[in-house]
Amino acid sequence: MRYGLISFLLLALFAGNLMAQDSADAAFLEEWLSKLKDVRFEKMDHNEHFTAAYVLYFTQPLDHNNPGGKTFTQRVYLFHKDFSKPVVFVTEGYVADYVKHPRVLYELTDMLDANQIIVEHRFFGQSVPDTLQWEYLNIHQAASDHHRVVELFKGLYRGKWVNTGISKGGQTAMYHRYFYPGDVDATVGYVCPLNFSIADARVAPFMKHVGDSSCRAAILNFQKRLLKNRDLYYPEFVNLANKENLVYSIGEEKAYEYTVMEYAFAFWQWGRWSCDSIPGEEASPQQVINHVNTVAGIDWVSDQGIKRYEPFYYQALTEIGFYGYDTSQFDGLIRYVDNPTFTFTCPKGAACIYNPLPMQEVDQFIRHRARNMMFIYGETDPWSSTAVQLSGDDNVVRIIRPHGAHFSRIGNLPEDLKEYVRKTLQQWLDVEVKL
Repeated sequence: MRYGLISFLLLALFAGNLMAQDSADAAFLEEWLSKLKDVRFEKMDHNEHFTAAYVLYFTQPLDHNNPGGKTFTQRVYLFHKDFSKPVVFVTEGYVADYVKHPRVLYELTDMLDANQIIVEHRFFGQSVPDTLQWEYLNIHQAASDHHRVVELFKGLYRGKWVNTGISKGGQTAMYHRYFYPGDVDATVGYVCPLNFSIADARVAPFMKHVGDSSCRAAILNFQKRLLKNRDLYYPEFVNLANKENLVYSIGEEKAYEYTVMEYAFAFWQWGRWSCDSIPGEEASPQQVINHVNTVAGIDWVSDQGIKRYEPFYYQALTEIGFYGYDTSQFDGLIRYVDNPTFTFTCPKGAACIYNPLPMQEVDQFIRHRARNMMFIYGETDPWSSTAVQLSGDDNVVRIIRPHGAHFSRIGNLPEDLKEYVRKTLQQWLDVEVKL
């Protein structure tokens, strides 16, 4: 009993010391933040993994080549654990509203027992300049945003740094590493494409071989049925669009065709549906269009949908590329879409002229000069058709999750691949990596 009491007292003392240290860290951090002229901050709730969390409003140059010019406020989230621990630096590709949820914890943060910093992408969410000067939305300006944030915190957090992101966020991490290779010690990009045009030619051949042949045939037949029987399904499409108050500046007929063509890409990208879920001939038009809406989203090319992702479309049409559709497989059933790309999404007043050079340079960097970069893709995700290409260097690895879609992560890899990830990251970072 005496030894049990001693153990209890020691544990209580240890817990008290930890709480005191956490409080001291938070006080120091808040005092340090309060002295920064370009940052204001607010405390926020956090996952129990962390001891403190803050949303920061960070003043950034609109043009990093002219730091004395116009500025905008970028939203940055700081989740603190320990100044000596690693930092997982998340380069969000879109809006970061989800971070307000107190349980946000990236799997790498858990694996590395790390601090976590999440940066909302410029021109998205609350990180928007007063005037949308589109020429300043490019990969170099965004990477420079991230570089300034890293520079600010690098002196505080002495552990290893890993930048990461999912989908467009993974692309953003890739570009950050290209422009500022010394900012972090490793990169983990999830399901992030490296496209070479506004309608990358590698997508269509991938779609002809993805998954099971009988499932591909069922999807194509369903799409053809939607196009052949417009008199049956198109009115229900318009009816649902009216209920959702959607507007299509490209025209409802063209929007219908785009949505039908998008169905196959979305089906394989998200991987949420079995081929048996495709409605048969007996399904009502309402059931059919509701299914199409669930998979592809009829707001996909609506004015509202385009507006929501307008900064992404600008980037896709000027630098980071995108995909188009193969209309030849529809046997002349496409009547309104004459150019199956997304040039119609270019923001008004913007000059959307595609420059292939940035992605070619990033490609050369990854193939020949990059170090400690890991990319994870899903086998059936169409975005894996434009995955990064490697030169065989062990310091850059690409992992394909069998039968995986756009939700492929380290946590849902097969056990042997999980262990490979763990060992690789441990070797690169020289820290313990847990699964």
